[in-house]
Amino acid sequence: MQANLSTGGGAATRGTDPGAGLTGAAASSDMFTKLLVAQIRNQDPLSPTDPSQFVNQLTQLSQTESLQKLASQSATNASLLQSMQALALGAQVGSGVSVATDHVRLDGSAVDGRFTLASSASHVALVLTDVAGQEHRIELGTQAAGDVGFTLDPAKLGLPAGDYTMRIDTGTKTDAPEITLDGTLEGVRVSAGGGVVLDVAHVGETDLAAVTGFNGRPATPN
Repeated sequence: MQANLSTGGGAATRGTDPGAGLTGAAASSDMFTKLLVAQIRNQDPLSPTDPSQFVNQLTQLSQTESLQKLASQSATNASLLQSMQALALGAQVGSGVSVATDHVRLDGSAVDGRFTLASSASHVALVLTDVAGQEHRIELGTQAAGDVGFTLDPAKLGLPAGDYTMRIDTGTKTDAPEITLDGTLEGVRVSAGGGVVLDVAHVGETDLAAVTGFNGRPATPN
């Protein structure tokens, strides 16, 4: 699969248009100039305004324009960075990734995952909840503190294909370990809001921040 950088709405829908910021700055500058001229023309001849006040106003205008230009440039740079990031990630399509998630999409194939226990627990279970609200409890037994790996095999566990939410039950309310699943990166796209969205097998679409590792491409048999 290839990376999809299209948002369906063109570049203008991916974020703030830098040109619009410059246009707004120009309009503000023109309005300020007109108000300043009107202020000078209508000042009291017997008690004229201190010229230093006009200088201060012009200084404030200059500072405001500089900040507007800086904000516009920052928005442009951010958009460029996100596009470059999406292109770089597009080259990783087909590679394995690890994703922190609380849901899984089962399609009949086995899924590997892991979590970390802060302390040992005698009754650990992986609890899956289907779209109908039914819980499927997978007992993992006694586990020591540290990393715990598991494999979800729908055929052996009798789990039908579909979407499930996940949680780890350790018998305590204070310990709720984060679950990480391994999957294949199937696609990359830039969202309408400008963010990078990854499509990962067994997980679905997820934010880049949820990725905890890139595991490379599977070895090709000779």
